[in-house]
Amino acid sequence: MLLLDPTSIDLATLRQLWTGARARLSDAALASVATAAEAVARIVAGGETVYGINTGFGLLAQERIPPERLAELQRNLILSHSCGIGEPAPREVVRLMIQLKLLGLGRGHSGVRLIVIDALQALLDHDALPVIPSQGSVGASGDLAPLAHMTAALMGHGRIDYGGEVLPASEVLDRLKLAPLELGPKEGLALINGTQYSTAATLHALFLAERIFGAALRAGALAVDALKGSAKPFDPRISDLRGQPGQIRVAKVLRELLAGSAIVASHHRCGRVQDPYSFRCMPQVLGASLDLLETAARTLVIEAGAVTDNPILFFDTDEAISGGNFHAQPVAFAADLVTMALCEVGSLAERRISVLVDPKMSGLPAFLIDDGGVNSGLMIPQVTAAALVAENRAHAFPASVDSIPTSAGQEDHVSMAPIAAHKAIRVARNTAGILAIELIAGAQGIDYHAPLATSEALGEVHAAVREMSPHLGADRMLADEIAALQSAVLGGNFAGDFLLHS
Repeated sequence: MLLLDPTSIDLATLRQLWTGARARLSDAALASVATAAEAVARIVAGGETVYGINTGFGLLAQERIPPERLAELQRNLILSHSCGIGEPAPREVVRLMIQLKLLGLGRGHSGVRLIVIDALQALLDHDALPVIPSQGSVGASGDLAPLAHMTAALMGHGRIDYGGEVLPASEVLDRLKLAPLELGPKEGLALINGTQYSTAATLHALFLAERIFGAALRAGALAVDALKGSAKPFDPRISDLRGQPGQIRVAKVLRELLAGSAIVASHHRCGRVQDPYSFRCMPQVLGASLDLLETAARTLVIEAGAVTDNPILFFDTDEAISGGNFHAQPVAFAADLVTMALCEVGSLAERRISVLVDPKMSGLPAFLIDDGGVNSGLMIPQVTAAALVAENRAHAFPASVDSIPTSAGQEDHVSMAPIAAHKAIRVARNTAGILAIELIAGAQGIDYHAPLATSEALGEVHAAVREMSPHLGADRMLADEIAALQSAVLGGNFAGDFLLHS
């Protein structure tokens, strides 16, 4: 059980939460929550008009709500905002979204009671995850619709995925002997204002990208050896002279992966002067992508522990100040960075596949198959990779530069962070598919150099590929093998020990 300090979150902790680690807020955080709740009680008792506590919302913020209708106000807020549509968000995203909401509330500036914290924690403890429609937020006044669906489940409305079984929320609460949550002043707004859905979805894309990037380094190095390409472009002196940190790190990993390869040693003094850019410029291109991913990671780590609801309470002075921390522009930019980085990872991999299947470029059998003509080999898998690259490019236009005014013009600029996050997730899956095809092509190329062996590190990669996709001696259906390798890339099987820094 991890004890979470919302003021001290790092990427390693978020990675653990993403993979399902159990966690709860620290006692210090819970004390801050209780103190803020007391401030809300004092504000309500004092009769002052404060947005979100005893007023309407958005354009209706000028409407004062009498004390006897405050509970109705909070209930209606959640039900009216539970209007998302589309496919349910992945369980990893929902679980992380709830954890991030706990972190934000745990800073003690939102004014919820401890009973709200307990209700959210109970969902996590029982693996009872609200079904969250993935569409309906523009990432501006918080992720209103997704977070409303989360909150509605606590109140017994909507549906909950209980350990993989989707049931009415009221039924799950009954099974768990949990009373439906009755919201107090400010609590509904505190729960649905915030960037937690956008941030969780973008972190999901980022952690997938981390696994994909590790696989891209291994697939790329395997392709270099399959081509009998040169390792000289990965000389540390070249990267050191440029000084870009991602480039330096990528070149180092590629050197290590190729070290000890008998294939590399066999052409030490061959007449080839230069390899295509997709091979020799891997440190420069993948390194730039790595730098983007790490920039995104830094933004998301900050956002994970941020207070992003509205108004924000300062209990030392009993002030509730309306601001705009719910605007998810930093998250939108981060998601678009992940998308752009992965687009280049996939684009470069597809070019290496194209070189390997071209006998004029690779010196290997056409389409990496014997008895060409009767057999098409990897002709069409390269086409599949090209199709995925084209789709990635279509997703690469940044959502973060778009905006549609909402709420009768009150919310006149929005971030589109959830849309950016969804695109990043889609591009991650596509890129994993491209790398699956490159792994098959690289392994096939290595086979043609026998009895020369690749390095020990790449031999392990080759063996892992062959467990899911045997040597292609004659044409067969490859769709299931590609899909299996794609899942393995997304699952981290080919990432090695690669991790992003933050």
